[in-house]
Amino acid sequence: MSSSLPTISVVAGLIQQQGLLLICQRRRGGAFELQWEFPGGKVEPGETYEESLHRELHEELDIDARIGPERYRTRHHYAGQHTVELVFFDVIDFQGTPRNQAFEQIRWVPPASLPTFDFLAGDTELITLLSQGTLPEVGPV
Repeated sequence: MSSSLPTISVVAGLIQQQGLLLICQRRRGGAFELQWEFPGGKVEPGETYEESLHRELHEELDIDARIGPERYRTRHHYAGQHTVELVFFDVIDFQGTPRNQAFEQIRWVPPASLPTFDFLAGDTELITLLSQGTLPEVGPV
């Protein structure tokens, strides 16, 4: 009966630097506390996915990001809560140094180590693909 649950559109950035990916841990006391995710957030009315991700990365990490192509898309049903449409984009480059403004902590990690972190359930397949180096390139949708 997940069709009666609201669907929330969420965007996230795959930010790489020197072979490492930036991951973020949700704050203690919040929803899904202390679980890991990629930076990003909910798409606001009137925003494109790219505009939303640019805004979220500025709010969460104080960077001015150049958003690249979409890399991965999935839907996940959080039982009894909502359905999330997750859209992940490459971040081509950014201005500024990422500063933690919204998380318990942020870390740069090698992709192979991603499965050792407690990621949100909606990220499971992406984590596997990234850690194995098998995430395909995705063209325009």
